This record gives sequence, C-alpha cells and structure tokens, in this order.
Amino acid sequence: IKLIDFTGNTPFGNWLEANCTQAQVYTEKAGVNTVIIDSTDDYKGMLRNLSFTLSLYSGQMCTTPQDIFISKDGIETDQGHKSFDDVATDIATAVSKFLSDPERAAMVLGAIQAQVTAERIDNSKTLGTVLRASETLTHPHFPNARVRSPLLMSIDAAQQDTYMQELFGPISFVVKTDNTAHSIALATQAVKQHGAITLGCYASNDSVLEQIEEAALDGGVALSCNLTGGVFVNQSAAFSDFHATGCNPAANACLSDLAYVANRFRVVQSRRHAK
Repeated sequence: IKLIDFTGNTPFGNWLEANCTQAQVYTEKAGVNTVIIDSTDDYKGMLRNLSFTLSLYSGQMCTTPQDIFISKDGIETDQGHKSFDDVATDIATAVSKFLSDPERAAMVLGAIQAQVTAERIDNSKTLGTVLRASETLTHPHFPNARVRSPLLMSIDAAQQDTYMQELFGPISFVVKTDNTAHSIALATQAVKQHGAITLGCYASNDSVLEQIEEAALDGGVALSCNLTGGVFVNQSAAFSDFHATGCNPAANACLSDLAYVANRFRVVQSRRHAK
C-alpha cells in the first residue's frame, strides 16, 4: 500500500502516521473545536444556530464545537447586555427547545455509535456545572437505537486540564474567561496544542473580528464568523470542501486543496539517444 487517506479518531490516525512509513499518509483526525462569543447583533439567530450545531449527529463530528468561550463580563447583543450566566443558560435552553420535538430530535441526533461514547457522557457530567443534562431518548422508528442528547456544562477558564482535553461525543463546555482577548488566546492554544478543524466566532465589532481572524491564521484553523442562518460551523465535509488545513495537529493535509491532489502524483522520466 503506497497511499492512505484516513478520516477518523486521533489515536488511530497518529498510529498510521507513525507506522505506515512506506506510504503517503493523509490524515484528518479530531481535536478541540471552539467558539468565541464576544457580541452579536442577532442573539436569537446565534442561539438557534448553536443549538443545531451542538445537536447535529450527537456531537460525533470532527467539526463539532466542544468549548464556547465567553467573557465573565458577558456580551453585548441586539437585546441589550447579557451576562455570562444569561448566555450560558440561554444556549442550554435553546438546545432543549430545538430538541423538544421527538421526531426532529431523532433525525438530528441520530444514534450514539459506540458504547464507550455513551459511557463518556455519563462520566463527564461531574466535570463542570451542568447547564443541560444529557437525556436518553427513544427513537420513534428504531426503538433499540442508543440516542442521547447533548450535555452542556459551564466551567472556569482556569480548569484547562478539563476542557482542553478532547471529549468525543455530545459534550460541551461554556468557558468563563477574563475577557475576549483571553478567549482568543485560549482558542488559539486549543488549536495549536490539541488541533482543531473549525473555529467559530460571534462579534459585531470589526476590530475584534480582525483579531480573531489573525488568531485563526496563526493557529491554522478554518474560521466561521457570525453564523446565524442555515449555515453551520460543523458543515465542512472531507474531500469536497477545504476541510482541515494541515497546519495544526488535527490533520496533516487539507481535504481537498491542490497540494492534497498534486502530491500523490510523481513524474518518472525515461531517456534514450535519438536514432
């Protein structure tokens, strides 16, 4: 085997890179995806967008946000100032409202693929202050399916050992930071140390957006700004979009840019004297 394309979990992706030295190995793994909330001019739209993002495929996507960074002083919105607790609670409420229709919840959440993921959800509920507990749901068409709704917790920024580790599945933290600059620094740290495929942000100030964009360039992660409609931060598909960048530990290539395609071809020359 001379060529390997892999999308999947980080441990096996790392094993392929370390052991399949005879092949060109392209890996898209996972990491700690984040969202920075500084401010918004569409508070309801932001909540709707995040509720879908956190619910889709029960968080079992390499693009699903795990950490949402918000200043301890809260944020400015089109509905006035919102405290940290307001925003954290409203995100949790929005998720519950979005999943209140059992039919829609089943179609969006899907099923938990592995028992170890279900166990991780149960074991994680003591890691922070629970804003929204994960529920066991019954799928209307597949009653034996393992269906769980998102677990959402709040946590202080000082507890990096907890929220900076990758916790695969519908497990997310709302992280209380000192200010937006602190949020940007922590998001950049997550990208560089643990890898990330997506970074989302909400800011109504152009200078803040520019700071976040510079941080995304520094960390080498795809950035989505102020998504409030029908486009979501975790909608980035391997092999059809610019999925990952190859600039941080989450992947060693962008699936698919020109380098990803061109680097798998080689030119072999054959020469002889003309007769």
